[in-house]
Amino acid sequence: MSVEKIIMPQLGESVTEGTIEKWLVKPGDHVNKYDPIAEVLTDKVNAEVPSSYTGIIKELIGKEGETYPVGTVICTIEVVEEKESSNISEAIRNATKEPVKVKVNEPNYGENIPKQKNRYSPAVLRLASEHNIDLEQVTGTGLNGRITRKDVLNFIESMKDGNVPSVERQVQEPVQTQETSPSPSPVQPKPIHIEKQAGDVEIPVSGLRRTIANNMVRSKHEIPHAWLMMEVDVTNLVQYRDSIKKQFKEKEGFNITYFAFFVNAVAQALKEYPMLNSVWAGDKIIQKKDINISIAVATDDALFVPVIKNADDKSIKGIAKEINELSQSVRSGKLKSDQIQGGTFTVNNTGSFGSVQSMGIINYPQAAILQVESIVKRPVVINNMIAIRDMVNLCLSIDHRILDGYICGKFLNRVKDILENTNYYEKNIY
Repeated sequence: MSVEKIIMPQLGESVTEGTIEKWLVKPGDHVNKYDPIAEVLTDKVNAEVPSSYTGIIKELIGKEGETYPVGTVICTIEVVEEKESSNISEAIRNATKEPVKVKVNEPNYGENIPKQKNRYSPAVLRLASEHNIDLEQVTGTGLNGRITRKDVLNFIESMKDGNVPSVERQVQEPVQTQETSPSPSPVQPKPIHIEKQAGDVEIPVSGLRRTIANNMVRSKHEIPHAWLMMEVDVTNLVQYRDSIKKQFKEKEGFNITYFAFFVNAVAQALKEYPMLNSVWAGDKIIQKKDINISIAVATDDALFVPVIKNADDKSIKGIAKEINELSQSVRSGKLKSDQIQGGTFTVNNTGSFGSVQSMGIINYPQAAILQVESIVKRPVVINNMIAIRDMVNLCLSIDHRILDGYICGKFLNRVKDILENTNYYEKNIY
């Protein structure tokens, strides 16, 4: 047997480090090639690291909770010789030594702003939160001035000695003249001390929950949210879906849900109003060519946002099938990192748990998120007469840097027109 090294893979084009959230193996365990051996968190994805070899785990070098640069050896493995030809075995081995790369759509913030400046690893964010540290005051020694876990620990030690090393950071940045005042840093709220009472349950914050929280805070802090709502009469949709759902399930093997109709309508409307399929990139707005719909799928303790790629090219049945498959992957814990990449617009099925009106937080760096609320029967005035109709609210949160009410109103009206048109369903169901 030979001993081989497994390194921290590159889980994205701009990812330079990862935090080992949890080891899935221990020394002495036998693993096959491609078996997951560790859960790793980056500022892009939460992913599993596969073994590059078949063999027995010898030593876990990386520690849980620690952050390591891409290419760092995190464990060693005693390799079992494979029963394949030497040429095939060598080709596979060379392939598995390459960094794992996931395509990530990252906005360009301009050449004069270091890309790594305001992106922090989960370990750095955790330390800063625990010690109530404003990371704007910490000098980064990592790549392109990025703040590492060691930088934060050094800062904490300096604070204990009564010294805050902010002068070094000021020297590295352009000197401010008296006429120009620097932009104030966002105020970091102090942690609230709450006494634990008898019977209270203390729930540790998982790495995944912390990542979700950080993304939500970033979205609300950086994006000026605006919100609008439109009421849609889906009586015809309800009747149509009821008329086909039994036959559809028998033929296709999965349910045709209302949500598939909504996602399809949104994808078609985005083709006509592509500004809603955009991202903010600092000095420019990037209008995305592909229409990739992110859908929110919740578990008991987390929220995942897998992506339906090229949703505008899919029928209602095709979208329903993909929703079913992605939801199963989330709830079985088999969602892959490439299944959460590349989303350009998010649709959230808040109506599934009875909500009738809500304001979603935008999935950064997208331009908007649509909340599809619960379908309820309500009295509606039609031709000066009161009728009981199936109604739904569509609630749209937008990035006001990119979008204004006029274009968003036209977009919602187009979604409304599609959903109220029975002929459209019949033509696009398959």
